[in-house]
Amino acid sequence: MKIALLSVTGQGRILSRKLAELLTEHKIQRFCYYRHTDEKAVSFQNIVQQTEILFPEFDALIFLCACGIAVRSIAPYLKSKASDPAVLVIDDTGKFVISLLSGHLGGANALTEIIAEKLHAVPVITTATDTGKLFSPDSFASANHLIITDLSAAKEIASAVLNGEKIGFYSDYAYQNKPEILVKNQNCRTGICITVNPEQKPFSVTLFLIPRNLVLGIGCKKGTSAGQIAEIVKKSLISAKIPENRICAVSSIDLKKEEAGLLEFCQNRKLPFYTYSAEILASAEGNFTASEFVRNVTGIDNICERSAVIHSGGNLIFRKFAENGVTVALAECPVLLDFRRK
Repeated sequence: MKIALLSVTGQGRILSRKLAELLTEHKIQRFCYYRHTDEKAVSFQNIVQQTEILFPEFDALIFLCACGIAVRSIAPYLKSKASDPAVLVIDDTGKFVISLLSGHLGGANALTEIIAEKLHAVPVITTATDTGKLFSPDSFASANHLIITDLSAAKEIASAVLNGEKIGFYSDYAYQNKPEILVKNQNCRTGICITVNPEQKPFSVTLFLIPRNLVLGIGCKKGTSAGQIAEIVKKSLISAKIPENRICAVSSIDLKKEEAGLLEFCQNRKLPFYTYSAEILASAEGNFTASEFVRNVTGIDNICERSAVIHSGGNLIFRKFAENGVTVALAECPVLLDFRRK
């Protein structure tokens, strides 16, 4: 996750440095009030204005201050649970970690538990399914990188869980640690269906969850703009009948690691960008669309297909699509759903 830490006091600044050291698995950026900052933090004078800048750019905002300050800072920018980032509040002594916003879809509840454990603090989580230690479709989807297609259906299922109803379950993918409340039959009023082909509706209220597990391999000429790349990607996805929100990462050859158009394309979509050497790409197993021109320029016969396969660890589902000096391909990451994953 891309996480912003915002502190307003000297004690908060110290705690933000500690958190940055503890959360090494995430991309952390620190923001401190200008009177209590240091050389490794970005200073600010107005926390509401700073929040406006960070709100659409980060996956999570962690305020190291009083709850009231955090609430007033985020209030003008709230939109919906589908798009708002996770928001946490930690008192500047580090005693309590509070999940304030986007507890399920945004992952705030899971992040709260993780941070509380690292700080030996008390996690404060108030969502009904979590306080009752019940199954939450939102949390399950977020933890397993599944796209929720219908928030109203998710809400209906969460309500059914609280009422003690059995929830139907169907999955095209392997899974483990399924809770007893989910049953594999179609006699339930509500149910979850994990598939990329929602052609049927097995339950009266069906929540379709779609894996966000596709790696987009891209090759392009030097100087290709982000707009040109986006246009070809859009055409390829339409051709493959695949929604763009299924893409979880972009990959290419290391010769393109500083390619401005590719970097901008990924940044605009908040997609991580990975590159590999020609030697590593050559180790990819499979039958790839070879190009002697590409081999002469890069040392490898194919970039888009090979890089997608290497990063995904899976198989190609859409072969090389080329137009105007841009090539794209898609590979699918293997999926193992885990109901205990956070």
